[in-house]
Amino acid sequence: MVDVQFWLQLAVVLFCLAVGGRFGGVGLGAAGGFGVSILVLGFGMQPGSPPVSVLLIITAVIACTSVLQGSGGLDYLVGLAEKLLRKWPRAINFVGPVVCSIFVIFVGTAYVAFAVYPVVAEVAASAKIRPERAVSASVICAGIGVMASPMSAAMAAMVGVMSAYGYTLLDILSVSVPTYFIALLAACLSVNWRGCELEKDPEFIHRVQTGQYTELHVSTTDHIYKEPSKGAKIGVLIFAIGILTSITIGSSETLRPSWEIAGKISQLPIPSLIQMVMLATALVIIVVCKVPSDKFASGSVFRSGLIGVVGVFGISWLTGTFFDTHKDVFVHYFSDIASSSPIIFCIVCFCFSSVIFSPTVSTTILMPIGLALGLSPQLLVGIWASCYGDFVIPGGAQIGCTAFDRTGTTRLGSFVFNHSYMRPGLAFVVVGTAAGWFISQIML
Repeated sequence: MVDVQFWLQLAVVLFCLAVGGRFGGVGLGAAGGFGVSILVLGFGMQPGSPPVSVLLIITAVIACTSVLQGSGGLDYLVGLAEKLLRKWPRAINFVGPVVCSIFVIFVGTAYVAFAVYPVVAEVAASAKIRPERAVSASVICAGIGVMASPMSAAMAAMVGVMSAYGYTLLDILSVSVPTYFIALLAACLSVNWRGCELEKDPEFIHRVQTGQYTELHVSTTDHIYKEPSKGAKIGVLIFAIGILTSITIGSSETLRPSWEIAGKISQLPIPSLIQMVMLATALVIIVVCKVPSDKFASGSVFRSGLIGVVGVFGISWLTGTFFDTHKDVFVHYFSDIASSSPIIFCIVCFCFSSVIFSPTVSTTILMPIGLALGLSPQLLVGIWASCYGDFVIPGGAQIGCTAFDRTGTTRLGSFVFNHSYMRPGLAFVVVGTAAGWFISQIML
């Protein structure tokens, strides 16, 4: 029987989620810590355990990616992306999302695509294609690209949860990668014929007539980024080798060392493998590419990544404490519903992620809850796309990219939900959830 204390404690959790979601990042983590304090000190609940393994994987990946940025590797990748985008301007509605996504998948963070979004907008405008189509699809696909990246914090969270059930990094990628590209195609198609053509758009016509828009004539020989150094290219190569090493060893039980402890064979856990390989890769990049010490943690990747760690730490500790205490209640009332109608759990995941603004946090919290409710790991890996609803309320990427579109076709709308990114986002999540479920039945 659910008592009054349960509802009071739930109210504390929901309040902290609402406040933390408003501020995001460090504010999300701080709100989680505040909630834990109230639950433990005020209600006497036993504190849960933060997802230490997940946090350590994210930290190691952030360290490696930050060093790659310090070597100039990220700038090199962005330069390559720009060249690819300008090569096929008439197909920008598809090329833009694909190029942005590939670089996000390789690096593991959507921030690498932020420098490419203005190029997508300008290439579309110069080709007389409505930029809203390419920009909205690119932002959505790049933002969700972390679900197909072996180096992302979201993947680290998924591996940290699913490794206890025998799923390797390669197992998860075998589902998430094909799912991702099927959903990407759906997102691109959903906007390919959206709105009137650029030269007929009233806002664009107004901007041209008032002088607010002037076409940029950019030749193919113009470059935003300088010619990459040898160290930048080598850094990218070492980074790629590190990724392949993690996937190869992590997917083979024979390659992972094992020990006999108290008469039982214990094998190297996959989270520990990823942590050590990523840190080792970071050191090799530092030594071989001669990365200055002041570049280790001065880039945007390290700052944004550390903020994400704080958010995951605080809010997952809060929800873990609450759910561990009332696990029997949730299992009793909701396990049958979740098992018989998994679509309901998908909707809950989507709604939760839309106010948390962090797929990593959503994955860390919701996947263990799904397992506790009796949903199979196979199913949860398949419906992972439902945890990527952070586009519903426009965030930094959506707001920034709206400004990048100088033609005015990409809009945030008069209301919260009627923005240019909603259609490709919904198309991605719906198709990705359905396709992921189907693919997981085959691959896992």
